[in-house]
Amino acid sequence: MKPDMAMMGRLDRLLREAAAAEILPRFRKLHAGQVRAKSGPHDLVTEADEAAERFIAARLAGVLPGTVLVGEEGVAADPRLLDQLASAEAALLLDPIDGTANFAADLPLFGVMAALVLRGETVAAWILDPLQGETAMALRGEGAWIEDGAGGRQALRVPAPATTDTALMSAIISARYMPPAMALHVRARLHRIGPTWELRCAAFDYLLAARGVVGALVYWRLHPWDHAPGALLYAEAGGHCARFDGAPY
Repeated sequence: MKPDMAMMGRLDRLLREAAAAEILPRFRKLHAGQVRAKSGPHDLVTEADEAAERFIAARLAGVLPGTVLVGEEGVAADPRLLDQLASAEAALLLDPIDGTANFAADLPLFGVMAALVLRGETVAAWILDPLQGETAMALRGEGAWIEDGAGGRQALRVPAPATTDTALMSAIISARYMPPAMALHVRARLHRIGPTWELRCAAFDYLLAARGVVGALVYWRLHPWDHAPGALLYAEAGGHCARFDGAPY
């Protein structure tokens, strides 16, 4: 499989169809029985997450033949599915609703994230904002861009920072999942930078970083469906992504 622009468009259409059929009709219409906790009270799944993942799974073979779906909800049901990222010739990582807690709270801050992984390497990424009807996309070695529903396209490029003074830069820092000692270490140094945000939505975090609205993103929990799409998008837009030890994500 060689990723190209036609393939990018086909997968984008599938994500948009899933959002139109399964996500948007349920937004602000969920009742208590359609939301439940998974690993803990702040790790939620809704009927919309599961329905969207099923929708995409049922149609993926017609869009990307021979591709294994590794979705967040599928892995929650069977963690062994995650092993296929390393072994499959082609796998599609999927977060059917990134920002589920926001979605369940009726907040319009959620997205659909996907990444194509070929033999362990992330080669393409999609981040759909269903409410705005825009998809940010990236193709390894080909750059990043945003498309609207009518096919209009705009290049996505991280602008040069207006200043190198970190006290004037904003950042998104997620310290909730850090070990206590590290979380204390990070929080004790927040005064060295400008405003910090936490949107509870990696899809929007990466979009803001790629547009230069925030100067840095810091995470500890690195689920691949949350970060493989955004890391490629940000890198192809000209940003720098690395683990704390400098190794690539």
